[in-house]
Amino acid sequence: MSYPINWDMDSIFNGGSDSSELRNKIESMKEEIKNVHKSVSEWSPEADAPEYDQLKTLLQLTETVGNGLSEAMTYSRGLLSANVRDKNAAKLTNEISTLYSTLSNSNTILTKKFVAISDREWTQLLEKEPFSASAFPLNEQREQGKKLLSNEEEAAINVLSNDGFKGWGDLYNTLVATVQVEFENEDGTTTAYSAGQAANVMGSAKDPQTRHQMLEKWELAWAEKASLFADTLNHLAGFRLENYKLHGTEDFMDRPLEYNRLKKETLDTMWETITKNKPKVVEYLNRKAQLLNIEKLSWADVTASVSVGDFEPRQYSYDEAAEFIMENFETFSGKMKDLAQTAFENGWIEAEDRDGKRPGGYCANLPESEQSRIFMTFSGSAGNVSTLAHELGHAFHSYVMRDLPVMNRRYAMNVAETASTFAELVVSDATVRESASEAEKINLLDSKNARAATMFMNIHARYLFETSFYNERKSGIVTDDRLSELMVEAQKEAYQDSLSTYHPTFWASKLHFYNTGVPFYNFPYTFGFLFSLGIYARSLEEGTDFEEQYIALLRDTASMTTEELAEKHLNADLTKPDFWQSAIDMVLTDIDDYLEITEKYINK
Repeated sequence: MSYPINWDMDSIFNGGSDSSELRNKIESMKEEIKNVHKSVSEWSPEADAPEYDQLKTLLQLTETVGNGLSEAMTYSRGLLSANVRDKNAAKLTNEISTLYSTLSNSNTILTKKFVAISDREWTQLLEKEPFSASAFPLNEQREQGKKLLSNEEEAAINVLSNDGFKGWGDLYNTLVATVQVEFENEDGTTTAYSAGQAANVMGSAKDPQTRHQMLEKWELAWAEKASLFADTLNHLAGFRLENYKLHGTEDFMDRPLEYNRLKKETLDTMWETITKNKPKVVEYLNRKAQLLNIEKLSWADVTASVSVGDFEPRQYSYDEAAEFIMENFETFSGKMKDLAQTAFENGWIEAEDRDGKRPGGYCANLPESEQSRIFMTFSGSAGNVSTLAHELGHAFHSYVMRDLPVMNRRYAMNVAETASTFAELVVSDATVRESASEAEKINLLDSKNARAATMFMNIHARYLFETSFYNERKSGIVTDDRLSELMVEAQKEAYQDSLSTYHPTFWASKLHFYNTGVPFYNFPYTFGFLFSLGIYARSLEEGTDFEEQYIALLRDTASMTTEELAEKHLNADLTKPDFWQSAIDMVLTDIDDYLEITEKYINK
């Protein structure tokens, strides 16, 4: 069967960034937001007690408006991702973001009224439906509300953030759209690649020299605008730090941990356990260098494909990738397979490899349509297949939570990356298991191990860099040269100095550092990777009988702390190294297999 390689956006709002349907929706939401604000301002907890019928209506109205904003934002950001030069889409995204800020002002007023309710009356409120179903997020909202400033001050911060914070995030997207990587081909011609295309070429090139040359050109392209990216990053971090300080938060890690519902003890234990196991990962990296006939891996070689003998890595057509993913999803969960089939057949995915797209990939939810939209650039590699499975995992997570109250669907990034990485594991394990030859198994095992190295080294480098950067930013602006120094220092520490060259301007080229929605958008990936390995190990033990248990875990991801989630569904204590080590052991087994079967291919 042939599947559409471009997503269907017209079924959401017809007409692209000039959509009259979207314009009508935006104008309608403006009125609805006014109604929310009026209702929130007039609501009296004392007058509404003891049944709180007005609050039930108010929360339902807020949920409806929030769903509408999310639908519109997914649409406008999707248009901009697919065409970074769509200025009208950028304008729409900014307009919708402003509406979010306005709604946030109303939410601030409501939250402060929650704080004013006595503990006894609050407990009584949560015993009633529908509030009892959302007791955890409501308690979380009330507790966080204790740090809020006055309504006027919070409103001012929200308004100013549109230009003073989110505006800098928008500027990053504008800058990325101007990045072009000029690369000279073998025939002497020059090709100008967009950032997304250049990243794909660098990641998929078979020849080490091509990869290295592309990395050099890639560095030059980002370095050319380094001062602009440095300004952007500094002002994003500066706004965050001042905002934290205003709310009585001195430690910049408090908010990322609070957002991810995670203890610092858990995060530290995870990184400490990973670091103890890094020597084995370095063994893998050194073996990979031997197989690639180079003395030491460069940054561009870590994820490069490894082939022995005459083996050529398989290239997948988009349709082949779709069928392969669905076939292997079904071995674990018929519901995962059905969701993927719906996504492929109904045009939920933008996968075409073309100029003008932003780099990277993501999955965004459409709560009103009860659909998702997936963005990526598919060029046919096994890695692309894994990325596609990864994003479909996100879509499945949203799908199984679609009937829950909105507050119970707001899961954080660390558990969000669990579902996506689990889906990716299902597919990557299948490719290794079904390999037709030893050479293919080596190639696919290498891809799995490279993914683990990314989680243990690359993501750790991002975490180390951001920690150093935020510490220095507290004292003032950090120059672009210093940012590059901090990045190389972090990469050398994370990779245990196992590479020949590093990526100094990674701080500029990685979108995650500029995300205005999620602070420290790095460690959740490694957390999700290892957490999903623990879940995957359980699924291998229980087979398809584990499907409903897995769905139950996903449905709880926004209704308890991460530690409580692990205790309830996996009987695991995340503050102890045991769970992390058991997950890492699965990676070490793959590395040992790789080292054993590749021994005979080394030039001795």
